[in-house]
Amino acid sequence: MEITQDLNKPVDDNSVELNNLKREKREEQYPVDPQLKEEKHDAPESGCGCANEKQPCKKKKCCHGVVTVLLIVAVAALYVLHFTGIGCSKSQQSVAAPVVTGDGTLRVAYVNSDTLLAKYEYARDLEQGLLDYKNSQENSYRNQMAQFQKDYNDFLQNGDKLSLSQQQAKENELKQRAERLSTLEAELTMKIQSKQIDENTKLLNAIFGFIKEYNESHQQYDIILRSTFNDSPTLYVNEAMDITQEIIDGLNAEYKKVKK
Repeated sequence: MEITQDLNKPVDDNSVELNNLKREKREEQYPVDPQLKEEKHDAPESGCGCANEKQPCKKKKCCHGVVTVLLIVAVAALYVLHFTGIGCSKSQQSVAAPVVTGDGTLRVAYVNSDTLLAKYEYARDLEQGLLDYKNSQENSYRNQMAQFQKDYNDFLQNGDKLSLSQQQAKENELKQRAERLSTLEAELTMKIQSKQIDENTKLLNAIFGFIKEYNESHQQYDIILRSTFNDSPTLYVNEAMDITQEIIDGLNAEYKKVKK
């Protein structure tokens, strides 16, 4: 049998390659910081308890395990402090806490605003007063328009009977009245809208003020919601929480006293 051997390669080269392979596997399993590789011949790894710089540190695996455990404990502590509120001041903790009763329940009720506005006498009186004001303003505008049309037609028919100076004066008067009527309709619309805003403000103040005083005197609810048919902020409310009629009765009783 013929054996071939590279004369330029030592006989025990296979053992060298095997040792290199083992060392690479150890480095892959326990990676070391590049700086530590450069400095391991300069200073002993005192953190692992290795005093002899010529001997490799056998406690690296143990050190990495200790550091990992410490990091896990620190993260867990931060997690507990963040979500439990430990370490926060009393004022910070009380900001997010809801108002609840002694047994831990939150008392909630709701009022149907559509029904309230339909049955609240003060709301109906304000609505009727606003309607009367609107009708009076519109009637005033229509009367002025009708009078202007009458005067203008009369001038067309009988203007030639006037003197030139009288005709010129009448033309200037009709022209000014026409300009005034062209802006009067927009002004009346603005007046009606302003009146409506004022009446709505009075109504809301009366309702909110009564509900606040009513709830303070009875000490019943922590939250009172508003429910409407068109734009209700709630999708479902238990009918047992409906106090609409109770509020209407109280509002009407209060309004009767004020009205007298």
